[in-house]
Amino acid sequence: MKEKLAAIAVRYFEVQRKLSDPEVLAKPHLLRDLAREESELSEIVQPYQRLLKIERDIAGDEKVIEEGGDDELAEMARTEMEELSAERDELEEKLKWLLIPKDPQDARDAIIEIRAGTGGDEAGLFAGDLFRMYQYYAERQGWTLEVMSINAQGIGGFREVIFALSGRDVYGKMKYEAGVHRVQRVPQTEASGRIHTSAASVAVLPEAEEIDVEINPNDLRIDVFRSSGPGGQSVNTTDSAVRVTHLPTGLVVSCQDEKSQHKNKAKALKVLRARLYDLALAEEQAKLTASRRSMVSTGDRSAKIRTYNFPQNRVTDHRIGLTLYQLDAVLQGDIDEFVEQLQIADRSEMLKTMN
Repeated sequence: MKEKLAAIAVRYFEVQRKLSDPEVLAKPHLLRDLAREESELSEIVQPYQRLLKIERDIAGDEKVIEEGGDDELAEMARTEMEELSAERDELEEKLKWLLIPKDPQDARDAIIEIRAGTGGDEAGLFAGDLFRMYQYYAERQGWTLEVMSINAQGIGGFREVIFALSGRDVYGKMKYEAGVHRVQRVPQTEASGRIHTSAASVAVLPEAEEIDVEINPNDLRIDVFRSSGPGGQSVNTTDSAVRVTHLPTGLVVSCQDEKSQHKNKAKALKVLRARLYDLALAEEQAKLTASRRSMVSTGDRSAKIRTYNFPQNRVTDHRIGLTLYQLDAVLQGDIDEFVEQLQIADRSEMLKTMN
């Protein structure tokens, strides 16, 4: 472990030197990547530097004790050694976790797709609740949110909403939200007060850049049409909405939220690129593992990852068995504990395979 930590420290200081290089400063793309790498490496280097200092201090205390002489000084050294040894053990455990290889996709921005599943209008309303939950969570994280496409339903919910999140470690945190979310509550339209169960599915795709996915224009069919709102009424007098079909895969992306056809096309291509990149990653993973969990199921309530129970003010994540009785806070974007515990569970599994 020490050799790996020393190599990381060398790389960290090398990156710091590069960040002050005029040639690097003149290349925004390279500057961004190096700044991100420095930030990630610092999470390891800072505790490593503290560990080295503690080890030097412990060695100094041991020398004082071995030399004998002043009893009071020796006792102070023993007391300090006990405290430093405890901190050293904590740091070593922390560094062991930090050295677990990260998913190279974790630092990427992400495209999030929320779709109403089983439950009719109530599922659409729940899809809207999830969208607002992620809006609040993005604000807490200091991320930027950009709506890519919205397919609204008349009573205030969404059949589908697609948005992009950009910031630090977006995909690394949001990827745990992928799957089917289930809600149990009494719908506003339910006169008898019976609890209904509905579902919405969430897909989390790492955002791809043009250099990651090359799209051949000849593989695309692009259709334009007039934007429409709830109920199908036209909300625009020009053909500004865009539908992009990727012929080799059959993937279809539609965007109509911008008044500009050019902007809608750019957004649609951004979503398409993320979906194609995700397909490529899935194929790569399939070569390494016998099976791959589907990121998004059919929206059926049986394929749930998390349940939001309104009568009991309860949210349960079924993957790790974590239950929080603070539904209101969760819907206000306070999902940090779920994300952190899922990250720990994920790293624990990785650590088992490394040992």
